[in-house]
Amino acid sequence: MGKAYRCFCVVITAFAVLSCEAAEEIGIYELQRGDFSVKITNYGATVLSVVLPDRNGKLDDVVLGYGSIDEYKNDTTYFGAIVGRVANRIGGAKFTLNGTLYNLPANDHGNTLHGGTIGFSDVIWTVESYVENSHLTLTYHSHDGEQASHTYWNLGGHTSGDILSHTIHLRASRITPVDDKLIPTGEISPVKGTPYDFLEPRKIGSKFTELPDGYDINYVLDRTGDGKHFTKVATVHEEKSGRKMELWTNQPGVQFYTSNMLPDTVGKGGSVYKKHAAFCLETQGFPDSVNHPNFPSQILVPGVEYRNVMVYRFTAS
Repeated sequence: MGKAYRCFCVVITAFAVLSCEAAEEIGIYELQRGDFSVKITNYGATVLSVVLPDRNGKLDDVVLGYGSIDEYKNDTTYFGAIVGRVANRIGGAKFTLNGTLYNLPANDHGNTLHGGTIGFSDVIWTVESYVENSHLTLTYHSHDGEQASHTYWNLGGHTSGDILSHTIHLRASRITPVDDKLIPTGEISPVKGTPYDFLEPRKIGSKFTELPDGYDINYVLDRTGDGKHFTKVATVHEEKSGRKMELWTNQPGVQFYTSNMLPDTVGKGGSVYKKHAAFCLETQGFPDSVNHPNFPSQILVPGVEYRNVMVYRFTAS
C-alpha cells in the first residue's frame, strides 16, 4: 500500500486597493514545511514552483514555468501569475459605466484579456511581509479590480506529459457559453448531458472526441445561501502519483482551462511543454460581466472591499 502523508495548503488572498505604489526589487521567496515547498516571486505575484511528494515520497514540481525571471517578463501564457485588474476577457475591449464609454487596450483578438497590455502579471508587487517558511504577503496598489491566479498544474509533475488522464470533479451545474472569440454570449446553460459535465468525477480527456480543442470555459459554481461563503469547488486526482488537489474559494465562478493554446514552450530545466501539458482552475467573477447585466457585477465602488480567496489543499495516498 502506498504511503499517505499529511495534507498541505496554499492560501492565496487577493484584495483590491486603489492608490499608487513604490518601486520594488524583484525577489524569489520560499515557503517550506518538510518535503513540501512553494517558491513565489513578487514579479506578477507569480507562483514559480510547488514541490510535493507522491504516495511513495518521490518529489516533483507540479507547476509549469520557466527557469529565469527574465523569461517570465516575456511570457504570454501567464504562467503562475496573478492576473487582472479584471481576470479573463472583456468583449470588444470596451464597456460603458454610468453613461461613459471606456476603451481598453485590446491584447486578444480585439478583446481585453487579463488586464490588457500591462496587467497585474506585468508589475512588481510590494513585499508587505515575509517570514521564511511561514508566510508571504504581497500587495499592489492599482493606479487607476478583480484578480485570479493563473497557475498551470500537472499533478504528475511538470515534465510528465499531458493531463488528460487526471480525474476532475467540479461542483458546478452550469457554464457561461462563449462565441468563437471566447466571449460569453450572456447565456447561462446547464452542463447535464454535455461534455462540460464534471458533476461526477471523470478523466479530463474522456470527452475530447466531442471537444478536441479541450476546455476553456467559465463554470458557474453551485452555492447555497448568499453565494459568498467559502467552499470547496473542485477536486483533481492523478492516479499514478496518488496526488490530489482540492480547490476552495469564495468566488462565483472558476475558469477551467486545459492549456489548449499553449505553444511548444521551453520551460524549467529545458523541459518542453506542449498542448494540454497542464490545467488551470482560475477562481473569478464571470468573464465580460461588465457587458452582461445578468452576470454578477465586477464594478468596485468606493468603500467596498473586493476579496478573492483561493485555497489549494494537497494530499497523496
